Amino acid sequence: MRIDKFLKVSRILKRRTVAQEACSEEKVVINGKNAKPSTNVKVGDVVEILYSSGTFKFQILEIKETVKKEEASSLYKVIS
Repeated sequence: MRIDKFLKVSRILKRRTVAQEACSEEKVVINGKNAKPSTNVKVGDVVEILYSSGTFKFQILEIKETVKKEEASSLYKVIS
């Protein structure tokens, strides 16, 4: 699955266009490398989103095409 779609499905970012913009501005890092919106992710990847106030780092636990709002947080594990 593409990183921009994963960020939307997991509800980490609200819209896919926001996820694409974040990737284009090099604010998304996968396993230590800058990610393009089309970069594929797999289970076990460590993703870091760079915000002006800090970073949000998580590991992908599961990939699904669609999930309910309540189940979205089960797709990833937050790393401090």
